Amino acid sequence: MKSTAVAICAPSGVGKTTVARRLVEASNDVMFSVSATTRSARSSERQGVDYFFVSRAEFELMIEEGTLLEWAEVHGDLYGTPRANLEEAQRDGKRLILDIDIQGARQLVEAVPDSITIFLLPPSFDVLMGRLKGRRSEDEDRVRRRMQTARSELEAVGEFQYVVVNDRLDDTVEEVQAIIRGEGRRSERSMLDVEGLSRGLLDELGGAEA
Repeated sequence: MKSTAVAICAPSGVGKTTVARRLVEASNDVMFSVSATTRSARSSERQGVDYFFVSRAEFELMIEEGTLLEWAEVHGDLYGTPRANLEEAQRDGKRLILDIDIQGARQLVEAVPDSITIFLLPPSFDVLMGRLKGRRSEDEDRVRRRMQTARSELEAVGEFQYVVVNDRLDDTVEEVQAIIRGEGRRSERSMLDVEGLSRGLLDELGGAEA
């Protein structure tokens, strides 16, 4: 096993958590990394399964004590990976699948240099916008912040080893599995309309960077 950590990143709503969960369901040699967060739990979420929900004070203590492998603040909430997750995966001879953001992926690579990094893209701009705006429970300001974050994330695509278009879930999971097994090849980024996605987001935001 060449790497013990696999970071999967994507703009909000593109499906990185779903892909990560499916990878774990499909294989016994990978483990899903449950993150800690200060975000409030949604009605369908379970403590210790979807996230470890903690207070801001508890999270800050985790930072101070160095028990987080990586952490970041996203839209005012704190998210991080307990270092114990990686230690458990290594002990069990498994790869740790991390559903994290760009900041987290950068910290992970610093801490675990042989990590595999994969960026998921939506199949089109319309699909991206539909997913960014899809949560009716959130107000316009939050959706706008998510769009701004998505633009920044797209600008970081070049930092990733692999880029996968998440069009059909089964195909995406199969491609990521091939990458993890070492059978995949680096994606041809010239064929992916990253600039078009970024331009579209800028137009939606009113033509000015925030």
